[in-house]
Amino acid sequence: MNKTELISVIANRANVTQKVAEDVLEAFTDTVSETLGRRGEKVVVTGFGTFEVRNRVQRTGKNPRTGELITVPEQKTPAFRAGKLLKQAVK
Repeated sequence: MNKTELISVIANRANVTQKVAEDVLEAFTDTVSETLGRRGEKVVVTGFGTFEVRNRVQRTGKNPRTGELITVPEQKTPAFRAGKLLKQAVK
């Protein structure tokens, strides 16, 4: 399912226009992005899952073309951990 299909499903289930559904989806993604990016806080949607920022430690990697060893710097990355209800729905 892509974003357009998701908006259509949300609009049908919530009985709203596709524009309203798109605005709600955009607001949700913007809020999650801002909370993770600027504040570094996690976002918990009970039953669905948790969005959080994880730190990846510095490590040594290998350039696949030259075989040269390189240092991959420490970085932050977004992560999602599925909640209990989502895990049960997938089983």
